Formats: sequence, C-alpha cells, structure tokens
Amino acid sequence: MDLDKQWEAVSADALGAVSRAGDLAALEETRVRLLGRKGSLTELLKSLKDLPLEDKRVYGAKANGLKNEVAKAIEARRAELERAAASRRIAETQLDLTLPGAPMPQGRPHPLTQTIREMTSILSSMGFCWAEGPLIESEYYNFEALNIPADHPARDMQDTLYVDGTDASPKAQRLMRTHTSPVQIRFLEAHKPPVRIMAPGRVFRRDAVDASHSAVFHQIEGLYVDRGVTLADLKGTLDEFLKRIFGPSARSRLRPSYFPFTEPSAEVDVRCLICSGKGCAVCKQSGWLEMLGSGMVHPNVLRGVGLDPEEWSGYAWGMGVERFAMFRYGIPDIRMFYENDVRFLEQFG
Repeated sequence: MDLDKQWEAVSADALGAVSRAGDLAALEETRVRLLGRKGSLTELLKSLKDLPLEDKRVYGAKANGLKNEVAKAIEARRAELERAAASRRIAETQLDLTLPGAPMPQGRPHPLTQTIREMTSILSSMGFCWAEGPLIESEYYNFEALNIPADHPARDMQDTLYVDGTDASPKAQRLMRTHTSPVQIRFLEAHKPPVRIMAPGRVFRRDAVDASHSAVFHQIEGLYVDRGVTLADLKGTLDEFLKRIFGPSARSRLRPSYFPFTEPSAEVDVRCLICSGKGCAVCKQSGWLEMLGSGMVHPNVLRGVGLDPEEWSGYAWGMGVERFAMFRYGIPDIRMFYENDVRFLEQFG
C-alpha cells in the first residue's frame, strides 16, 4: 500500500473511532490508542524519520494536521458525551427545571440604622454637617473640657467604663466615651466658628440592662456656635426637627434642667404620640414624652477651646437614637434592637 492510501486509511479509522466512542471511558481508551505514547498516530509520526527529506516535509505537515484534527474531534466528542450524561442524570432525578428557584431572604437596614439615616438626613437639610470622634476617649475630652468637675456623679466608676483605671492624668486617662459631646470639643479645637455639626455615634455606660437601659446605645450630638445665637434659635431648630420626624402635628416644649456643659439647660418633651396629650400609661398620664437634653453652650466650654463667650454663643443637644426609634415604631423594650431576632428585624422593610 502506498503512503497516501495508508494515510487516508489511518485518518478515516482515527476519526471514525472517535465518533463511535459510546461513553467517556471508551473515548479515553480511543484517545490513548491513537495519541498515547505508543498510539497508532504517534507511531506513524515516528515512522516519518525514515522518509526522504521532501516526503518528510509533505507528510510531516499532514501528520501534525491530522493529530490536531483528531485531538479537536476527541474534545468535541467528550463535550457531547458529558452533556448526554448530564441529561441522563437530570432525567433520573426527576427534577423539573421549569420550577422557580427557592426565594432568597432579602436583607434590609436595621431599624436603628434607618432611624439614624432619617434623623441625620433631616439635620443635614437644616445645615448641619457630619462630624465624628473616637469611641475610646480621654478623660479630658469626655469630662474636663465639658465643664464636668472631678466630683460629678457621672465620673463615678459605676457609670463610666475606664480602660486604664483611674490613676492616670486627665489628658492620658482613657475610657469608653459616655456621650457624643467630646466630638464638639475636638471640632471646635480644629475649626473656627461659625460651626454647625451633628455627631452620630455609639456611647457606653455601666448601666444595668433592662427594658429602657442599655450599656451600649446611640446618640446624635448637635452643636451650633456663631455670633448672636439664642435659646430661641435652639427651640425653633428642635421644634422643626421634631415636626419633620414625628409629623407636622408634633408639639414640643422645653423644661428647665441641669447639664454641666450647658447654661441654661433644658429637657425637651414631645406631646405623647400615643394619646395625643390626653394622658396614658406610656406618658405616665402626663401627656408628654421626654426626648432629649439641650441647652446653651456653657461659657467655660467656650473658653476652654479659646473662644470669647462675650463674642460667641451657641447651643447643643444630645438625642438618644434608641428612644426615637422606640417611640416611632412602638417598640416596648430596648433589648429587642440587639437580640438579632429575624422575626423582629423583618418588620422593618
């Protein structure tokens, strides 16, 4: 048999064997028989070394072309057999691929996150810019700079979580901040008035956890310092804010109070959202709900950051985010925010 006829016979046999392979095992056996180290095509390629130079060039190109063609045919047949095997497995499992998949649970922001976003969005529209400070504070920024003397009850170890004990100096003493008010000191040290900031963040207290108290909770500090700022500005700002978050029918009032870092100081109440001021168990029959503390920035606080209280004045407040969320959503227990109960969280879309 001449070489051309031999070549055609080998080519037809190789491609035919690939197409006849009925399963993946038979296909692998065919691949080894044709392209293995001692396969027929491999042996044919080895035999080309005995041909004349001109024949080597002609049949060498044919041999490489045939080898590549057979390799491609094997891969195509393998893909075809794998698809057929997959189809058989699917048929055997009686799986209906036309059925819709199982729905995946959709995540959503935590109710506290939603409340913070809404509160800060309102304040931002009123001209307040975002400010932040460290969660671990020095005793100086948490107390001294806010006009809280060393014998103030808030500095008792039962209320404050100290990191370094109580022997270090006020500048070096570290503690978990008990309020967001230190942010206003840090901001006033770095920025000249006028300033108008809001400072959301977590705060920490050594409080016994119950339905209305938590050792970790959230506040939003507000501060406005400029020339000629008055208590009327504070009242108007808070009244507008409370109307936006609780609705246009919300009513607020200021009651005299005491905070070391403000003078005068005031608690801010909102007319009870449950009974509309008529008196109920939620508002303890008073018709009002206490919402936040506020007041005019104390002159000593202004002096501490290098501002002349004869030239500059300002107001500040601290809002408890959990309290706002509880009143807005009718949540009776603050612990529900931190228990990660999916049944509870799914209610806030």
